[in-house]
Amino acid sequence: MQEQFVIEGNHPLTGEVTVSGNKNAALKMLPACLLTEEPVVLNNVPDIADVRVTFDLLRSVGVQVEPLGDHRVRVHARSLSSHVLDRELCQRTRASIVFAGPMLARAGRLELSPPGGDVIGRRRLDTHLLALQSLGAQIDFDGAFHMRADGLRGADILLDEASVTATENAIMAAVLAKGTTIIRNAASEPHVQNLCHMLNGMGAQISGIGTNCLTIQGVERLSGGEFRVEADYLEVVSYIGAAVVTGGEIRIRQADPHYLPMVALVFRKLGVTWQVEGNDVIVPRGQPLVIQRDLGNQIPEIKAQPWPAFPSDLMSIALTVATQSAGTVLFHEWMYNSRFFFTDKLVSMGARIFLCDPHRAVVHGPTVLRAVPHISSPDIRAGMALLLAALCARGTTTIRNIGQIDRGYERVEEKLRSLGAVIRREPVPLTQ
Repeated sequence: MQEQFVIEGNHPLTGEVTVSGNKNAALKMLPACLLTEEPVVLNNVPDIADVRVTFDLLRSVGVQVEPLGDHRVRVHARSLSSHVLDRELCQRTRASIVFAGPMLARAGRLELSPPGGDVIGRRRLDTHLLALQSLGAQIDFDGAFHMRADGLRGADILLDEASVTATENAIMAAVLAKGTTIIRNAASEPHVQNLCHMLNGMGAQISGIGTNCLTIQGVERLSGGEFRVEADYLEVVSYIGAAVVTGGEIRIRQADPHYLPMVALVFRKLGVTWQVEGNDVIVPRGQPLVIQRDLGNQIPEIKAQPWPAFPSDLMSIALTVATQSAGTVLFHEWMYNSRFFFTDKLVSMGARIFLCDPHRAVVHGPTVLRAVPHISSPDIRAGMALLLAALCARGTTTIRNIGQIDRGYERVEEKLRSLGAVIRREPVPLTQ
């Protein structure tokens, strides 16, 4: 059944909200459970569509997945009954590709259909394949990937791009490989670090965590254990944006704010600030919302780059916030050539945005956004950005294709309602 959000805008958000666990961490920590025959318990696992698909992928190869309630899950890969991942499930999530590393390490083979996921431009798999081949994997493709390895061996790997999922695949393959693996130009995002700390807790020997050079000494086996998925910093910043564009004031609980300094620097360019109290983030009312010019009165540029720089996944949120800030700012997204292909929907709501090319957009604000009858969510982050726009728009907006938002945000309408938003989820009428 297709569903939609109906949002009555122009209501300031106030109150407290607790964010969920990091989607991108959970989607890698769950396949990592394949690396041991012992049970693993994960805490703070978000209850979202992509995670549920990952549960089903694990079950498809014979893994026991038992939800324990309160966002706790027990995963036990005592034995594997298959090396073939379900084709339809693979096409529903990009994260199916990260089964390659642990399955090769544990079972020595895998059949994997091309992964699905967000349509935000070309998302190449070459880096994954080259890294796994460096460790000894043989890979053929005939519409599906056929991977096999007669024992993985450590290697000195230079990734041709700092790909997050390729880094994670290489890490999970290397922890049980014979000898030492060095991964250079490695990604260092929070979810990569979360995965590494979990694996070390299981007995892996990974050093250099948080840097772009990881050294992994292979071990013979890993044990089980209990681990926590850290807070989703992308969700934290999404709620910061929602508070700011509605003129509200909120406290975000259990936010793990130690990952936010670079985001804070960038949002300061948009006139947005927040305070940190312990593990909470407080977004005050009355934000300046004036874009800070660069030296020489130049138009500032916000550019997505690998961590610890500003992450690509927050470009859509920041761009929407910029529509409410006074001044002009250039957004440069070099990674994905369709990331900004939702900006026409913001323009239809009254935003002043000039799309220079698929990678650059100029935003001039502030503008009063007006509700539109129907818009559609093209991907997870653009969907949340449109939800922010609807929250501050005058009038009632309907957002379709909200399954995209559900893939990355748990109970988003319930959390927003707890903050005073007027939003409801309802079926899409059959006649439309």
